[in-house]
Amino acid sequence: MLVLPFVLQTCGAAVLIGYIALRNEQQTVSSLVAQVASQVSQNVDAHLSRYLSTPMRLMQINRRAIANGEVRLDDPAASGRYFWRQAKTFPSILYTGFARLDGSEIGVRRSGRALLLYENSPQGTAAFYTVDLQGNRAMQLQQMQSNPLRRSWYLEAIAAGKPVWSGIDHSEDDLLHLDAIADQSLNNEASQAFDQRVSSQAHEKNHYPAMSLSAPVYDDSRNLLGVAHIDLDLAGISEVLESIKASPSGQIFVVERNGLLIGSSSQAPILLTNGSQLPQRINSLSSPDPKIRAVSQAIQSQLGNLHAIRSATQIEVVDSQRQFVFVRPWSDAHGLDWLMVIVLPRSDFMAEIDAETQRNILICTVVLFISLMMGLLTARWIARPIDRLSQASQRMARGDLSHQVDATSSISIQEFTALGESFNHMTTQIASLVGHLEHANAELERINSDLENRVEERTAALQQTLAELEQTQAQVVQSEKMSSLGQLVAGVAHEINNPVNFIHGNLSPLKESVSDLLDLIQLYQRHYPAPPREIQETSDAIDLEFLQQDLPNLLASLRVGTDRIRQIVLSLRNFARMDEAEFKAVDIHEGIDSTLLILEHRLKAKGNRLAIQVIKHYADLPEVECYPGSLNQVLMNILANAIDALEARDADRTKEAMQQDPSRIEVSTALVDAEWVEIAIADNGGGIPQEIQRQIFDPFFTTKPVGKGTGMGLSISYQIIAEKHRGTLECFSIPGEGTRFVIRIPCSQQSPKPNGSAGMLKAEPVVG
Repeated sequence: MLVLPFVLQTCGAAVLIGYIALRNEQQTVSSLVAQVASQVSQNVDAHLSRYLSTPMRLMQINRRAIANGEVRLDDPAASGRYFWRQAKTFPSILYTGFARLDGSEIGVRRSGRALLLYENSPQGTAAFYTVDLQGNRAMQLQQMQSNPLRRSWYLEAIAAGKPVWSGIDHSEDDLLHLDAIADQSLNNEASQAFDQRVSSQAHEKNHYPAMSLSAPVYDDSRNLLGVAHIDLDLAGISEVLESIKASPSGQIFVVERNGLLIGSSSQAPILLTNGSQLPQRINSLSSPDPKIRAVSQAIQSQLGNLHAIRSATQIEVVDSQRQFVFVRPWSDAHGLDWLMVIVLPRSDFMAEIDAETQRNILICTVVLFISLMMGLLTARWIARPIDRLSQASQRMARGDLSHQVDATSSISIQEFTALGESFNHMTTQIASLVGHLEHANAELERINSDLENRVEERTAALQQTLAELEQTQAQVVQSEKMSSLGQLVAGVAHEINNPVNFIHGNLSPLKESVSDLLDLIQLYQRHYPAPPREIQETSDAIDLEFLQQDLPNLLASLRVGTDRIRQIVLSLRNFARMDEAEFKAVDIHEGIDSTLLILEHRLKAKGNRLAIQVIKHYADLPEVECYPGSLNQVLMNILANAIDALEARDADRTKEAMQQDPSRIEVSTALVDAEWVEIAIADNGGGIPQEIQRQIFDPFFTTKPVGKGTGMGLSISYQIIAEKHRGTLECFSIPGEGTRFVIRIPCSQQSPKPNGSAGMLKAEPVVG
């Protein structure tokens, strides 16, 4: 038992320290890898942007020079020298030239290290020429038929109306076949210098990918002059990636969204040559480099379609070793949309950490062995005096207070010597403690009496505070009732006053108009006492004389009726200030319909919110003995809370979402056990969280903003149902699905109480 703690402590400490060290190492490696990947990503981004900015700047220069007439398009020799100087200055440019609207084209194409002049006539005849040291046309090498107006780079630039990158292709264009040029040059004595310079270097960058940049050129009047065209050698991208060292064995490669490789830091080829056929770009999934192939397969299996990657993402690939892979989209404003992939092997960062871990394991093993040996020796040294002290303590426990421990001869450890002396001193102190115990009991009784007196004083103070609290609660209840009646008045005034005032206001103009018509009829009768037969028959049929006498009386009756309605509204406002305290039998459905009518203005569509649907499921109920005013107050509180919940949910939803799942309130009634009436009000709002459901019936608890509620609505409703009506009020809610309140009251106050406690909260699925 003494050895085991030593061993457990040592093992536990070693394991804990090793675990903490391992976690810290993993976090450090992850942080370091993320920093390295971020730095490498920034370097690649900067190099790519700088490399691709060269043709973009040249395109701007060419468009401005051609539009301003600095490049003489009518002079092929001068135009050729202009493009020759440009291609000579920038080795990454494979072709630069300009195609006019008539189909003619002038440009310079790079073949290995040689620059060839390319001219295309409006008739579609194109030819390549060697150039001298000043860029002047020398010897014709090849002639063919070509129409630049049908080229994809020409059509895409015209359609876009701005500089645009065309698709990536290999550098061996179908207009230029270096092998054929070399063969033709061998048969021409004047082209031996070209053969030595071109033929030997033509395949130095064997069929590396190229990308076309084209842009329409307009004059000052926005008239189209043609399309400028530049081919960029993408071999520089691989050279850039090779120059960036992410880690000793890390790799970087760039692919299109379709998976075709653009460049990589690996020595593996980008293009696949197959005999005499034109080379094809390699998909990263079938790259000769096993690391690129494995990483590409992992990206597609973990991230899915490459087109769906829209943000920087990190994954881990376990092939022959664990590798961290960072995938980041790269794009520009001219149509490029690539993916940059950075591969960092874990072994590049974990070599020293793994060695340190092995050293720690060895040290922990040695420490464990030493701890075990020391524990065994210590246990033998301590066990003997402990046994003697144990025997002495057992005799003292049996009541032998006269026994003394020999603290000098039998115990050789300082601590145990002190412990033996303490044992001897303890036996002498226990006797004296027995005498003091009686005195302590008397003092304890006195303190207990004082505490009882203080409790009585505090109880009286709490009773007074409780009485004040009940009075305050009654005042708040009355305030809540007034708030509910205010809603009643607002609803009635909104729904009745406007149409009544409209009718009442139009009665006076109507009376004047009718009076004028009657005067006109009397004037006709006075001047034409003998009307035609048809008019006389019609007058007799409608009893014109009676109408002339009764119509003013009818208008007067309408005025009396509208006045009466206005008086009723005024009386309703006055009545709303009084609580109906009479207990009587009423139709529950009338109270529900009246409450819904009052809240009709809140159920209608407002702004972007659609109307709230109200679904009724009424059962055949008898008249119920209740306090109608109080019960209507409960219905008003619950329905208003349901509307608040639906309005809060619809505030964050679109109109389409509201149309697919409209907000609704379901009101249903049922007769339970022939003695109890159940009223259920359910909504499909956001529901009530569990932690709030336990407090919704507590006084002063509210989730509404300041000024929107007192927190007494549901508490008062609970008291009205449970205390005044001997019923139950229950809440059933699941967050995200809705809330359902169930009210149960007896049909008669003599009905037996149902099973269950009033006001019990439950979290069950919302019915309906």
